[in-house]
Amino acid sequence: MTLTNAFFLFVLSTVAGLIGVYLYRVIYGPTVFDRVLGLNGISTKAIILLVLIGTIYGRVEMFVDISTGYALLNLVSALAIAKYLEERGSA
Repeated sequence: MTLTNAFFLFVLSTVAGLIGVYLYRVIYGPTVFDRVLGLNGISTKAIILLVLIGTIYGRVEMFVDISTGYALLNLVSALAIAKYLEERGSA
């Protein structure tokens, strides 16, 4: 294992640990807004994981395309949830 691969594995495990922190916020968040922010944080870290995995495998262009689609899906879903909560009167 090269030094570069060891570094990328360290970064991958660190980002995965951060996803665990956000997952705690999603499960035990006192309000629905905390849960939505936790889900957005998990999505952001998943995008970072995708790009890092693409770097490790040497196929960055493919994984960047996938992560861009996932980011757009995350944006649209966050806007839809915000609009729903605004119309429901929780905001």
